[in-house]
Amino acid sequence: MAAILGMGNPLLDISAEVTQETFDKYGLQPGNAILAEPKHAPLYDELAAKKDVKYIAGGATQNSIRVAQWMLQQPGMTAYMGCIGDDDFGKKLQEACKEDGVQALYMIDKSTPTGKCAVTILDKERSLTTELSAANNYKASHLKEAAQMQVLDAAKIVYSAGFFITVSPESMDIASEKTVEKGTTYCLNLSAPFIVQVPPFRAQLEKLLPATDYLFGNEDEARAYAEAVGWETTDVEFIATRLSLVPMKGGKPPRKVVITQGCDPTVVAIRGQVTKYPVIALPKEKLVDTNGAGDAFVGGFLAALAKGKDMEGCCKAGAYAASVVIQHSGCTYPPKPDYAL
Repeated sequence: MAAILGMGNPLLDISAEVTQETFDKYGLQPGNAILAEPKHAPLYDELAAKKDVKYIAGGATQNSIRVAQWMLQQPGMTAYMGCIGDDDFGKKLQEACKEDGVQALYMIDKSTPTGKCAVTILDKERSLTTELSAANNYKASHLKEAAQMQVLDAAKIVYSAGFFITVSPESMDIASEKTVEKGTTYCLNLSAPFIVQVPPFRAQLEKLLPATDYLFGNEDEARAYAEAVGWETTDVEFIATRLSLVPMKGGKPPRKVVITQGCDPTVVAIRGQVTKYPVIALPKEKLVDTNGAGDAFVGGFLAALAKGKDMEGCCKAGAYAASVVIQHSGCTYPPKPDYAL
């Protein structure tokens, strides 16, 4: 059975280089992730018409799970749940998981198209605009079916990006409670500023925190959280420290808060104590696309965690995976990692 289970929003990335004009037209911000509004509808066709357009299996959680599977190089170590449509985009996602050795347990919504994400790249920075479609229709009833519950029961590590909060908080409650009951590991990602800024989404995040063993995020998301709760600080180490001190439940060990900062060292807070771990600095000319760097970091980290590595070993594996993925377009990588776990 899979050691790592991911639950999230499966999306097909439609990725292309754009101009500042596109950013201005659609109000896009570099490094940001948003849910599509009606005004964004034409963006997908505009990208599809571009000569350099790429279609890549995406969705933050699915990216992390595929990278973890790639790092582990043992088929069936990972599983993934989410909702797709009964269409070509959905088939592309199923094929990507199969090719990567991820056990995909998709719920299929025959009446809604598979979700998609516009990845607009400008000067190697990306902005993500997501049309959830079928991904938005994942139901806890699918998780409760015997086949999926069996996988949840057997998983040592369960991971969701914060994006899943907008779709199925009930599924996250069930999964996180299962880890409390079984003494297994629940991991969560802040994922985007809007997740912490929108009160009902932040409320769900805070509800999950006492069961969350590992909380991931980047410096922008950490600062957005601090601002949203009125901490009046932009100090990433201080924010990570406070988040590490939110009490755990069910006798779980203290939370580990892991905040990545692009090319600066990763901040890890445990019991209010901060340690920094280096990342792999790459020359600018080697950077192809920063999209997926954070997802890849989590994938490498979780793979090392599944192998029983310590925090240093997990951060090292995360940094390696991120350094590989940012040299490729989208969350893609060579056939095998040059890294032994």
